[in-house]
Amino acid sequence: MSAAPVSSPPASEVVAALAAGLPENVLVTDPARMESYRHDRAMFCPAGVPAAVVLARETAHVQHALRTASRLGVPVVPQGALSGLSGAANAIEGCIVVSTAPMTQVLEIDTANRLVVTQPGIFNADLSRAVEAQGLYYPPDPSSWEFCSIGGNLSTNSGGLCCVKYGVTTDYVMGLEVVLASGEVLRTGRRTVKGVAGYDLTKLFVGSEGTLGVITEATLMLRPAAQRPRTAAALFPSMRSATDTVAAVVAEGHVPSLLELMDAVSIRAANEYLRSDLPEDCAAMLIWQSDSGGEVAAREVTAIGEVATRCGATDVVEADDPAEGELLLAARRAVLTALEAWGTTLVDDVCVPRTRLGEFIDGITAIGERRGVVIGTVAHAGDGNTHPNVVFDASDEDHAERARLAFGEIMDLGLELGGTITGEHGVGVLKREWLEREVGPVGLSVHRAVKAALDPTGILNPGKVFSL
Repeated sequence: MSAAPVSSPPASEVVAALAAGLPENVLVTDPARMESYRHDRAMFCPAGVPAAVVLARETAHVQHALRTASRLGVPVVPQGALSGLSGAANAIEGCIVVSTAPMTQVLEIDTANRLVVTQPGIFNADLSRAVEAQGLYYPPDPSSWEFCSIGGNLSTNSGGLCCVKYGVTTDYVMGLEVVLASGEVLRTGRRTVKGVAGYDLTKLFVGSEGTLGVITEATLMLRPAAQRPRTAAALFPSMRSATDTVAAVVAEGHVPSLLELMDAVSIRAANEYLRSDLPEDCAAMLIWQSDSGGEVAAREVTAIGEVATRCGATDVVEADDPAEGELLLAARRAVLTALEAWGTTLVDDVCVPRTRLGEFIDGITAIGERRGVVIGTVAHAGDGNTHPNVVFDASDEDHAERARLAFGEIMDLGLELGGTITGEHGVGVLKREWLEREVGPVGLSVHRAVKAALDPTGILNPGKVFSL
């Protein structure tokens, strides 16, 4: 088992040791500036005050920070864009925050080998646009793609709207540069399409939430540019008819490039936020796309519409042009921000088998009614990955407690239905106790053994994902 870090030395000693090997503009010690590096977007997760923040601009800066931390026994919290929703990036009292947000360069785009080498601080959308300009496509696209970083995506193994066809972040990672707790640089993976030499260390670091090392460079696989998608939507009188459609689409072998679900609460919130006019006289809306091109895409979109009609959709509409399709997707991407206008949000991220999606969402509704909280649910429905957003008044202690209980009950229900507590947001602090239930005692002991091997003194993001 990894040992907990020893008592940290005074902040002045930590700062002096860091300053000895870093440029002045890399080290932040001003309390007011450090305040913005204390926590990500998660609720109910403790956050301490760091001793210092290192705004790393190159791998050498990360190395110096970790060597210093190892020598002094100071915890290190890696950070990216701070768009996370699980508290994984929250500062620990007296820690060194190592932010890779300034490392935003695309180092290489190799069109012949369909790969990109990038630093971790670049936003997902910016990387996607850079490779698109070269006729290539990076599929993982979280709804937060305009403000989440590739490093954060790697840290939590993020998904996105197109995962139903293309998979999640780990499916596109060919190799990594990682700074270990010792300050040594490890390069994993390779640039070849195939390669099975040794353990797959690359996959080990993807999704490790900064507990095993700090990712400073990634080599990512690309695909040829996707065809312009065709988009359609269907309205349903009940949530169950919408989830029945999802199960039928999968069972019949259709592979849309996107299959997203919005409930009535989410539709109303998106309309208010975007001042749009999505129909609100329905219980649910499904949005789907096909990027297969030409007549093939037309047939796929129409076939899924026929499934929706058969399952009870009251209206099926195909977008007349790409702009109309983008408006539908904009509404789906905006839901979290839209619900934040109603109150504080606690975002769940439970994935269940697609055949149990209906049971799960019915259960979410019952939990919301029982606890007296508003829950707006959206889902990457084709994956069974749901995002129930619990909305509450944080100034009302009773309301906040009911929201917290509802959040936990949603995860309990997901596990009961054979699901997982996170499909793409990670565990962090928020879901630590549920991870222990999901993986079991043997799984937890293996996690701890891996952590001990790579971080023997336990300085890297201690207490995140699982207790030490």
